Amino acid sequence: MKIGGKRETRKVLVTKLGELGGVAMTVPTVYDACLANPEIEFVYLTRHHESRVLINAPANLQVATVNMDNYKGLRGLYRLATGLLKRYGITHHIDLQGDMRMRMLGLIMRLKGVDVYEVDSVGRMKRELTRPHNKVLVQLKPQVDREKDVFYKAGIALSNDFETIWGKGKGDADLFAGVSEPKRDGEHWLAVAPFARHKGKVYPGDQLERVIDYFSKRDNQKIFIFGFGEEERAEIARYARRYQGVVNVAEADLGLAAELSLLSHCDVMLSMDSANMHLASLVGLRVVSVWGATHPYTGFMGWHQRTRDVVQLDMTCRPCSVAGDKPCLRGDYHCLAGITPKMVISKLLSF
Repeated sequence: MKIGGKRETRKVLVTKLGELGGVAMTVPTVYDACLANPEIEFVYLTRHHESRVLINAPANLQVATVNMDNYKGLRGLYRLATGLLKRYGITHHIDLQGDMRMRMLGLIMRLKGVDVYEVDSVGRMKRELTRPHNKVLVQLKPQVDREKDVFYKAGIALSNDFETIWGKGKGDADLFAGVSEPKRDGEHWLAVAPFARHKGKVYPGDQLERVIDYFSKRDNQKIFIFGFGEEERAEIARYARRYQGVVNVAEADLGLAAELSLLSHCDVMLSMDSANMHLASLVGLRVVSVWGATHPYTGFMGWHQRTRDVVQLDMTCRPCSVAGDKPCLRGDYHCLAGITPKMVISKLLSF
């Protein structure tokens, strides 16, 4: 790009301030953009907790973190925009969040002469898909593809050759040596991530336990169960006491890099529609995903995950929300309770 006969050095701000899973979904696209455009400097702005997923970042990607509580209202956003421009010399802003706050930040950036490109949030289509009656049951464009479109609109090519955050290999086994020895020949490793933020996404514990019971009886089987927080750790500890071969990864508190390395050595993961599905995608691990109140039609399948690995029920009330945070209209969460352990086991055995 030339301005006044001189070639401009593009400095591209990428913003994504959502949850960990949403940030993880952006990694393949952002890394592809960096690798395909080594002459462009990229700055990825996100929250501190979510920034941990940006592992092995390309050399031309700088990660910046922000606490948005310090930038409330228009004045706060103006201070944020001014600070970003002063520190990084931003010329382009790619907003992958698409909410009102980031749109306002984008407007301020435009007024300051920055080229701004925003992801299409397809809000109306999501509402039509999740409303109680007269649903429009169509597959929405995947979130990953909508994010790629923003880069294309900004004139930024993508290499489309991202494989994993570890390149073509696996993570360092030394990182998770605290919970497991290296994988032996003939050993099968199953990762299980049974939790999610909202009840509408969580498979009932008694049914999950029957799945764990089945796999714990198999020869050469290890089951790594992931979770976060005291309640989840306590539940996993109960599984570990009761069933052979179960490893409480949450109790070890390995850190995200080590957990991702462990996932890269697993054979398959059982996950809800949660951040864990997206984290597994970053290391090339196939996921059997359980969907209840939410639905793959919303466009939030894990990167390169396959719809034939989805476990779900056809129900006229599904999906009832994008995030699984709305109370069940039936009151029984049959969308999850109706999924039998046999259905889940069958999917996991198909690998």
